[in-house]
Amino acid sequence: MYSTALGINFFGNESTIKRQFNKIEILKKNIKDFKIFLVIASTNTSQIPGISAAGINAKSRRRTALADAEFLLKGASKDHKYKLPLLNAGVTPALISHVCSKLINIDPVIVPLGIEVKPYFNHLVIEDRDLGPSNCLTTGKSMPKERVMNLYERGLAIGKSSKQPILISESVPGGTTTAQAVMEAFGLQVSNLVGSSLFKAPRELRRKVVQKGLLNSNLKTDFDSFDVVASLGDPFQAFSMGLLVGARLAKQPVFLSGGSQMLAVIVLVLELLGANNKDNFIEDVFVATTGWLLKDNSLSDLLNLINEKYHINLLGLASPLNFKSSKYKELNEYELGHVKEGVGAGGISLLAFLDGFKNEEIVSLCQQNLEMMKSLGQISLKKDC
Repeated sequence: MYSTALGINFFGNESTIKRQFNKIEILKKNIKDFKIFLVIASTNTSQIPGISAAGINAKSRRRTALADAEFLLKGASKDHKYKLPLLNAGVTPALISHVCSKLINIDPVIVPLGIEVKPYFNHLVIEDRDLGPSNCLTTGKSMPKERVMNLYERGLAIGKSSKQPILISESVPGGTTTAQAVMEAFGLQVSNLVGSSLFKAPRELRRKVVQKGLLNSNLKTDFDSFDVVASLGDPFQAFSMGLLVGARLAKQPVFLSGGSQMLAVIVLVLELLGANNKDNFIEDVFVATTGWLLKDNSLSDLLNLINEKYHINLLGLASPLNFKSSKYKELNEYELGHVKEGVGAGGISLLAFLDGFKNEEIVSLCQQNLEMMKSLGQISLKKDC
């Protein structure tokens, strides 16, 4: 791991200082031009007890993504429609992303997939809302392949028409489990490397869930990325594959903001590309996360594993944001290893640092918004769950 003067950590294969500097310069040059997509998706995998910290129970996890999207756009508001789910610890990373997107003056685009409620705020309509959440991956039949292809094609068209760099973020409860499943389908041994929103990743539970899904998927030797997503994946993966490929065909840099879910999308695209053009494809692709997710090194090890398998030199960047100075319990719990990442918190906060904003400014604004959301009753109480 290597650190810059701003405190941004690089991870992945060893790289020269010059290459790191060049990557930072590409991002700095494009800060104001980024188009931020938040893909919110619902999957029945999230309903497995103990699989996700994105809500205290299965019912609350149903509304997590909608509440995250609303907060990302509007912040603390008395007019909020969706209560943020109560968490066992910490607070939604949408708080960080909202604060930082306002600092850099970028309004994100919301892409709801499999969300059964029509959002009242502006959003991209990609598919029929009645399609609903993807099935639990244990069925081995997450989605019809036709749906996967449609999502991919829509993402591809949007990416290809892009005239600006793209940042992809997500709010997908249960998404780290589907990420693990698709990577394992391609032979990557990642069960001990995939992170979690939970303080302690439910590795044994996820291993059993993924194993059951792989068994029921009946994937043959000639399967491709679309087959894998249809069997084990989620709508976010299908759409984001297309968005990533399209944006690179348009020669736009792409910032994938998150952890293992973003690396799973990269694996799916690399498998799609086959042996050709991997180096050109990956050259202006960045993976960004928070320092909290990077702490245990598993994400760095996962990135190295992907680099070795596909003979690429993908670099990860970790935001220097920290809450060490905060007196608020919900923010301190990030420092203890709770929540860690989501809703693009790593990438969007990293752009704010590159734009010259200081840690103290971001922490102060997070604290103000946290106070407001609590006073406005924007976080569910146990009786609501």
